[in-house]
Amino acid sequence: MESYKREFIQFLESAGVLKFGDFTAKSGRKIPYFINAGDIKTGDQISKLGEFYAKAYFEKVGNKKTVLYGPAYKGIPIAVSVACALSKEGLDVPFFFNRKEEKDHGEGGVFVGYKPTEGEEIVIVEDVITAGTAIRESMEILSSLKGTKVAATFVMVDRKEKGKTEKSAMAEVGEEFGFPVYSVVDVYDIIEYLEENPENTENVERIKNYLAVNGAKA
Repeated sequence: MESYKREFIQFLESAGVLKFGDFTAKSGRKIPYFINAGDIKTGDQISKLGEFYAKAYFEKVGNKKTVLYGPAYKGIPIAVSVACALSKEGLDVPFFFNRKEEKDHGEGGVFVGYKPTEGEEIVIVEDVITAGTAIRESMEILSSLKGTKVAATFVMVDRKEKGKTEKSAMAEVGEEFGFPVYSVVDVYDIIEYLEENPENTENVERIKNYLAVNGAKA
């Protein structure tokens, strides 16, 4: 495993973002582990998270200037932190996010921050993709921005779960909307990391059993 992947998983665990137990995902699936960006609570933690996303951005997108979109609510601080991290490396990109309910006073509208214009490319920054539900919701919201297109999505972890078919949710989203979905690490990286410590045997087995049922076949 690449050193930055191990470093990232260690960061997720130490920050309390990566948890093991019994949880229910947005898709309704019962899952044995959970990735919750909402558990990032300090300036140092959110700054580090942004740096990992920025590393992935430069690897996959390069120095291309896009517009970052952070879906409410967890995507909001991620978008801000990634924009800051990219800026420190010399790439100043705008960002925006949505409100859960459209505002009918003041500046109004559903979006806050930069307003993408025709011809601009948007990069969605999310925490995870399980069945693709959240991304489809984001695409519906972004559909009101005429003349723009989503160039990519970045997430913390690819759960490698099937979506509506036997293919992975990330592959389905990419095929459905025509853009790539990138992750810093995937669930098999997490398994490899956990297997280095015998105390994690139970969690490893639970995750493997879960993937045997819900894991993507392609």
